Amino acid sequence: MKFPGSHILSIGQFERYDIDQIFHVADQMEPYAHRKKITRVLEGAILGNMFFEASTRTRVSFGCAFNLLGGEVRETTGFATSAISKGESLYDTARVLSGYSDVIAMRHPGEGSVAEFAAASRVPVINGGDGANEHPSQALLDLYTIEKELKDHGRSGIDGLRIALIGDLKFGRTVHSLCKLLTLYKKITVKLISPQALRMPGDIVENMRLAGIQVEESGQLEEGIGHVDIAYATRIQEERFSNKEEADLYRGQYRLNQAIYTRACEPNTVIMHPLPRDSRADANELDNDLNDNPNLAIFRQADNGVLVRMALFALILDVVDQVDQHSRDVCWYTQRRF
Repeated sequence: MKFPGSHILSIGQFERYDIDQIFHVADQMEPYAHRKKITRVLEGAILGNMFFEASTRTRVSFGCAFNLLGGEVRETTGFATSAISKGESLYDTARVLSGYSDVIAMRHPGEGSVAEFAAASRVPVINGGDGANEHPSQALLDLYTIEKELKDHGRSGIDGLRIALIGDLKFGRTVHSLCKLLTLYKKITVKLISPQALRMPGDIVENMRLAGIQVEESGQLEEGIGHVDIAYATRIQEERFSNKEEADLYRGQYRLNQAIYTRACEPNTVIMHPLPRDSRADANELDNDLNDNPNLAIFRQADNGVLVRMALFALILDVVDQVDQHSRDVCWYTQRRF
């Protein structure tokens, strides 16, 4: 695809070459994300960060990524503080707010809503999650994390990956986008571990199989996480259910702790989660006793979100070749533990 000026709405936009390009640019962003250098390549540019659904990591990391490139961020959070609560349409909102911004990152609970907004926007729009549909930048940072983690274990590339996806696969938009992304690679094995009622949508499973991915579906956690490179857990998407009581039927069914990990997983199996992990006693998806496990990659995964989103901004606004030209050393204490 041609990145300059483009919307990023779906994983379906990308070819494998595009992914390689994004990851190459993300690697170039490390000195800036790690505060070793400063760049002001986007000085004067404005990101409209429009989040109509609860978010911490995605919203803040989009803003952080834009700030690290020298740009400024203006935010709208929730419906209550937006004119949408007064009946304004997505079309009108897009026409107005795109006049105030150079690029927009948007999350909305309605499936297809971000695409509808983008159709009326005068500037590029990045989908930060539209209901249970997609979350393309999360899938990109997930795959970027997988590639880096495998490299640390002596593996090169995504081809041949064995991955288990665990939990709410029906409503989990992060795994929907990741599965679509994996169809670009060869010799992939995907194990889908979930309650019967929360299985991965059939069209996504069928598309994976048509792409040559070996797909196995199971309701058994320990059986499913054996012989995989990545164990990717998700939380129960409580906000997608009609009521909390319905969500509670499935909460805590797939808890991974150190004892289960030691018993069922290969020694170098990487543990991932898009966060937030539900640490309430009745859920406890990833137990705190995994915090000292060196293969717990969830916080490295979150850090990688800044790199990937910086790369997307640099590509969309066509400044990749200018980033270093606008750089200088930092002037404050910057030692960080990664």
